[in-house]
Amino acid sequence: MNLMFSNGPSLPNRLALALLMSVALILFDHKLDGFGTTRVYLNSLVSPLQYIANLPGQLLSASASRFVSHERLFIENAKLTHEAMFMNGQLQRLTFLQEENDRLRSLLNSPVQDNTRKIVAELMAVDNNPYSHQIVINKGAINGVFEAQPVLDDKGIVGQIMQVSSTNSRVLLIADVTHAIPVRIARNNVRLVVNGSGSLNELLIQHVAHSSDIKIGDVLLSSGLGNVFPEGYPVATITSIVRDESRPFSQVRAKPVAQLDRLKYLLLLWSERTLDVTSEVEITVQ
Repeated sequence: MNLMFSNGPSLPNRLALALLMSVALILFDHKLDGFGTTRVYLNSLVSPLQYIANLPGQLLSASASRFVSHERLFIENAKLTHEAMFMNGQLQRLTFLQEENDRLRSLLNSPVQDNTRKIVAELMAVDNNPYSHQIVINKGAINGVFEAQPVLDDKGIVGQIMQVSSTNSRVLLIADVTHAIPVRIARNNVRLVVNGSGSLNELLIQHVAHSSDIKIGDVLLSSGLGNVFPEGYPVATITSIVRDESRPFSQVRAKPVAQLDRLKYLLLLWSERTLDVTSEVEITVQ
């Protein structure tokens, strides 16, 4: 069976004809811009296909960028968290140091006479005996500490030295049941004696006449009697007065001014009399 148009131009002739037509169309488009409108329409038709073809690559790029950003944010967040914890630790330490500094300043600015020697001691231990209130401090005989030496904190009188070792000393607190200190009321100079009750937050004032001029809130200062505690230091504040006529004396209770349950730094005092005796001893030895 013979097909129509089975005989036509040969392949080389067809190639030559296609090349001539291509060159002619290129020259026509270049010189006369005859296909500008057609090109616009073709680009408009092809552009959706281009977007579709580029979509997988854009999605992969966006996913990779999001993954990198998330990982970077995670690393930065962890870093900032560590820095915040470090800064909080430093802030706590600075707050602690500031409080310690304020306590030391208050301690050194306590109302001690200028010619009275004083040193700062630190709490080392607290006696575990429930029937005795004693503490141990880190100053001893090598620092010139002596028995019956007055001990204060930044608020008021704490107690007195009862035992001295070479590098530390034992302090008897004013709350101990065996301790007593002569005081006077700041308001009217009425003289009393304050005794320890065995409780860190309470002191007892015994042998107070019903007619004594005392009031709740009166501040008790050391009177200087007994040659142990210098005069004028805060000791306690009266908190309770019970005048029972069936009893010979009023029942008076007071609260220590010193914070006996949270001692940290303490102040040791040398009275003028002690300094004079020490000077005389040094002169005699020389």
